[in-house]
Amino acid sequence: MPLKIALIGYGKMGRLLDRLATEAGHTVVLRVGQQQRPGLTAEQLRTADVAIDFSHPDTGFENAKLCLEGGVPLVSGTTGWLDRFGEIEVLCAEREGAFFYASNFSIGVNLFFALNRYLARRMNEFPAYHPTLSETHHTAKVDAPSGTALTLAEGILSEMDRLNDWTKGSAEAPDELSVFSHRIDPTPGTHEVRYDSEEDTLRIEHIAHGRMGFARGALRAAEWLVGKQGMFGMSDLLRNF
Repeated sequence: MPLKIALIGYGKMGRLLDRLATEAGHTVVLRVGQQQRPGLTAEQLRTADVAIDFSHPDTGFENAKLCLEGGVPLVSGTTGWLDRFGEIEVLCAEREGAFFYASNFSIGVNLFFALNRYLARRMNEFPAYHPTLSETHHTAKVDAPSGTALTLAEGILSEMDRLNDWTKGSAEAPDELSVFSHRIDPTPGTHEVRYDSEEDTLRIEHIAHGRMGFARGALRAAEWLVGKQGMFGMSDLLRNF
């Protein structure tokens, strides 16, 4: 079914989504760049069947709030604002809205998330191995660690009894997971989880070759979200494919 789509955040990802949506037979009825965001209204958003937000950490929460208050389903790929995620859960329930969040919409990355949790569960049995996590992105990426890195860290912490928290940079306590962030141009988005012992090192890695996988996943999420009610993520979407 052709949809009317609002794009919030019109950088490289927004422009790619614009092209993919048009090729898929949808109509982009609203394009909101970073400079236009302060003037965005619920009335403007209501011209769309669904909104997709790839904007900025500073506006991620307000965009989600505005869409839910306006009754517009939202797919959000904006990271760096999740300290207020609970407020969006409450608002979504109150307004009987639809909200889809993912730190990463790539199918490959979400398989990587599952592999990461499985490996952490198995490594929980072998205390000689200590995990570390690193992520590398281009210098224009604002949030550090990346949302993908935080999802990986949460996956490790949920499966390993000997770890209680993550820390940015080198950990000072044995129950902390070190998360390293690097910003280098040019570079593909890269996430690595490694387990080191005195005898050997085991590592898993995901390297993104471009934005296309993220954009296709976000558009698929938007198509899937319309007509639904509640809070959703990639695990909900992937059960249907």
